[in-house]
Amino acid sequence: MKLTGRTIVIFMLLNLVAGCAEQPEKLQPNIILIMTDDQGWGQTGYYNHPVLETPNLDSMSANGLRLDRFYAGAPVCSPTRASVLTGRANNRTGVAAHGYALRLQEITIAQALRAEGYATGHFGKWHLDALRGPGVPILADDPHGPAAFGFERWLTVTNYFDLDPLMSDQGEFKEFKGTSSEVIVKEALQFIRESSNAGNPFFAVIWDGSPHRPFLALQEDSAKFSDLDPKSSAHYGELVAFDRSVGMLRSSLRELNLSENTLIWFSSDNGGLNDVEPSSVGHLRGFKGSVWEGGLRVPAIIEWPGKIDPKISLYPASTMDIFPTIADILDLPSDVMIEPVDGESILPLFYEDIPTRENSIKFSFNKTGALIDNNLKLVATNWREQEFEMYDLKLDPSETQNISDLSPRLFEKMKDEFNEWNASVESSILGKDYPEGEVLKDHPEPEHWPADPRYEAYLEEWIDRSEYRNHIKNHRR
Repeated sequence: MKLTGRTIVIFMLLNLVAGCAEQPEKLQPNIILIMTDDQGWGQTGYYNHPVLETPNLDSMSANGLRLDRFYAGAPVCSPTRASVLTGRANNRTGVAAHGYALRLQEITIAQALRAEGYATGHFGKWHLDALRGPGVPILADDPHGPAAFGFERWLTVTNYFDLDPLMSDQGEFKEFKGTSSEVIVKEALQFIRESSNAGNPFFAVIWDGSPHRPFLALQEDSAKFSDLDPKSSAHYGELVAFDRSVGMLRSSLRELNLSENTLIWFSSDNGGLNDVEPSSVGHLRGFKGSVWEGGLRVPAIIEWPGKIDPKISLYPASTMDIFPTIADILDLPSDVMIEPVDGESILPLFYEDIPTRENSIKFSFNKTGALIDNNLKLVATNWREQEFEMYDLKLDPSETQNISDLSPRLFEKMKDEFNEWNASVESSILGKDYPEGEVLKDHPEPEHWPADPRYEAYLEEWIDRSEYRNHIKNHRR
């Protein structure tokens, strides 16, 4: 059939209409980020822990994407939290170690989602405002608190918190009863209900205080671990309470008919501790504070009913991938994150099996560092002195045999890649990523207690009421 010019135009229009009809509706799921504090890679029931049962995490794992090679952005807490919010390696953001403040010049996922119409809430540990030491409530006018980074609703403390916590509710100090896990999940659910009733998608960050020391658990939660030493039994008791709260969250979402349109991303903030028994990291080498697998690899699950088919993946991913993945889901503009972005979207992993990662995952902490290129791992025991080792994680997941001499060319290539990346991080530390080309002068240095008389009243009035308060008092500097 000979096509006239008019016929060609009609076909073009029909194809255009058909193409538009085939375009999927823009996704805008509710998003919940859950993070535990010092939960090691091996501390879940689904990894067959010898004493700990986590039925709710196990259920979540069976219903979602279980990431068996998921890495915290750093081997300690504050840096990892900075990587979650920005998609960038912690040192780029000013958070070199625990208790460093996140730079106000950074763009966070909360700010990006709030601009898209999301209600944003933060519940639990913050630890991004330059305060070290035990957790204390955050003042309403804290210049580096959650409000400064896009959270319109927040209930938080600076650092760890346990039973019957005193927390800051938008700057108002309130005392709560119960475990840290159930307190923040209940408050997050109230925020979720209010947001849903208002017709708004929600972004809720739930950063737990468990199982960070001092280990304090309800007697009924630690009783099943009575054969362990008191410290370890309380530690595992806190994880029992956390798992129970995960169950409360998931069942409540189902009751509210929100489950199908809610993505939950769970992980820990760093590797496990070296002073609890049984081992918190399974067969892995190292613990919290190190760039060995035991210090960086953490449990992780992404659950999104109806969107993610249940599966277990060995695809290497990290907390730096969270922001890029969510930006990909929402089809946000590329400039929503500050460059360089160290994470990448793992959205394709939701729908298909991907055997290898195109770009390596890199870490720098103090003078140590690491580069993970699928099964190969470069470990910088001291990058300042150019001291490196290399391991094959598939054949040697416990990192017992340094193979740098077996593949010298590959070893040198990985060293060059790490050094080039680390040089870009050094540039970021100087503020070269920002429009100003430098770090704002109001960026605070870490301190142990805020220089504010309102905290003195808090200490005098509240700190002596229990073993936990005495712990805070004894650690005051």
